[in-house]
Amino acid sequence: MSRKIRKAVLPVAGLGTRFLPATKTVPKEMLTVVDRPILQHVVDEARAAGVEHFIFVTGRNKSVIEDHFDNAYELEDTLRRRGKMKELEALMSDLPGAGNCSFTRQQAPLGLGHAVWCARELVGDEPFAVLLPDMVTMGGASKSQCLAQCVEAYAKHGGNVIAVEQVPAEETHQYGVVAVGKDHGRDFEITGMVEKPAKGTAPSNLIISGRYILQPEIFDILGTVEKGAGGEIQLTDGMKALSSRQSFHGVRFDGRTYDCGSKIGFLAANLAFALERPELADALRAEARKLGL
Repeated sequence: MSRKIRKAVLPVAGLGTRFLPATKTVPKEMLTVVDRPILQHVVDEARAAGVEHFIFVTGRNKSVIEDHFDNAYELEDTLRRRGKMKELEALMSDLPGAGNCSFTRQQAPLGLGHAVWCARELVGDEPFAVLLPDMVTMGGASKSQCLAQCVEAYAKHGGNVIAVEQVPAEETHQYGVVAVGKDHGRDFEITGMVEKPAKGTAPSNLIISGRYILQPEIFDILGTVEKGAGGEIQLTDGMKALSSRQSFHGVRFDGRTYDCGSKIGFLAANLAFALERPELADALRAEARKLGL
């Protein structure tokens, strides 16, 4: 029987250079999709999948993230005294329980694989999830979000699980791409992985989309793997090495992922999530019509 996925690693040390100057003083993860920080959407997804302990791998000038997941006594007291109980309840419901958040530093920008490796002492010897904090997901026909679908596949197959999404073949050179083995429908065996393959050489059009379930043996590999693309320690390289001794399965997420690290992805996410809110949808459509959209 597979061990429960209790912990999630969220690498939040990135500089957010694609959003300068907005991210000069505000971490990119704290920009808002409608009225919730991007990172809060990601934590909500992890919590819905059963995650109990959130491990944030941070960098310099990211202390506001730690503050966001802590009590704000002055604000809470002001809301209480003004009778704004709905706002207070919304604020408190977002807080993880005491001791359920941990923070560690990635002192140098050495890549995603290095950021995950920095969490090794906090994860310990158990399987864990990794969620890229600028990728926000919205459930599709099943209404379940991406990590929940990965957990479902993990319960069935064990081993390691990667969420994937389909892109046009001409775009595969921009992403990590997987090779498909035995296909089970929504999920399938992964027989290979390649990071940013040369145009025309990708083994499929299924890209790694920012949600993972990994076994703890990945840490020993990431501690010794050589630097890859961009002079960074690539998580994909570590997973390729691990796949020689453990199984990997891919999950075709049936919803949509928004890359909020890009301007278009961020704007699209705001539109999509606003249109899901009954109190906003009609007014937003009316404003769009005024713009000739």
